[in-house]
Amino acid sequence: MLLAMSLLTWPRPRAARIWVDVPGRGPDRAAPGHDDELAVAASLEVLAACLRCGMAVSIAAAGVAGSAPAGLAAPLRRAADLLALGADPARAWAGTENPPDRYVEAFLRLARRSASSGTALAHGVEELAARLRDAAADAAAARAERAAVHIAGPLGLCYLPAFLCLGIVPVVAGLAGDILDSGVL
Repeated sequence: MLLAMSLLTWPRPRAARIWVDVPGRGPDRAAPGHDDELAVAASLEVLAACLRCGMAVSIAAAGVAGSAPAGLAAPLRRAADLLALGADPARAWAGTENPPDRYVEAFLRLARRSASSGTALAHGVEELAARLRDAAADAAAARAERAAVHIAGPLGLCYLPAFLCLGIVPVVAGLAGDILDSGVL
């Protein structure tokens, strides 16, 4: 219980990151309203920890909603309020017509399925958080590979002529001079 409460009061993951917003070169996001995948994954892991330690779903959702990114916080608050009032879980976890993110929609689908079939919500939420972290790592690796490709061109254009002029040409000229002076040709 103390672990869950300490995780709920932990500083938000997004607050520790600094984004430099250069017009047209901000962080890679599909649309301006989408949340950071790592922040959503951290919130889902906190929710899974709360559920694993035995908290009621409505209390855990209400607790996590306070520190979750905006796209996940709204459905969590709505579901927590409806579950606390005794609403049907399938109705409480019903998605909106415009889900803010595909992972939020996947979470809501998982919560509805858990409510109807009785499967454990915590395990599914942990798997979804792991998939989010993997997707964020893949996206970061793709951005790094793209940057390496974009950097290699200018470096090649600058260093290859210098290497040829300062490294290869003097050696070839020196060898040619030695060969011509020796009378071999």
